[in-house]
Amino acid sequence: MKELKYVVYGDPRTKKNSQTIAGSGPRCPECHKPKKQWIRQGKANDKWAELAGWQLRPKPRRPIDFRVNIRYRFFTKIDYINTKAKIDQSNLVEAMNDILVDQGIILDDNIRIVAGTDGTRVYHDKDNPRVEICITRMPEEENGQMKLF
Repeated sequence: MKELKYVVYGDPRTKKNSQTIAGSGPRCPECHKPKKQWIRQGKANDKWAELAGWQLRPKPRRPIDFRVNIRYRFFTKIDYINTKAKIDQSNLVEAMNDILVDQGIILDDNIRIVAGTDGTRVYHDKDNPRVEICITRMPEEENGQMKLF
């Protein structure tokens, strides 16, 4: 694999900005909250992950299990640079890495596989929000140093 490219159309979402509280079990008679509660990803993130999953094609025969750099170019509807609205690039990357794992494109998003996200940027495109993804294999490393020859 020299390079793998994808484009996911839609306004990118982070997991941290769309959380909700879920619960199960008997409810408290006073506050009516379920006995067991946990934080889960909200519907906006679920919809984004499903939308992305349909667009991440073709998938490799087996998940990538070697060191790669994943360059993301996020194009958002909101102009985060020239407005007071804020978004963290690292949260966008984390959400997309998790989607790539869930879709079987990469085996895991730990540093043994995702060695870097060099070249990742966030841009504004209100008419065509999307994420451009470029996955490239890292140069072979030997004893912690790059092998040049």
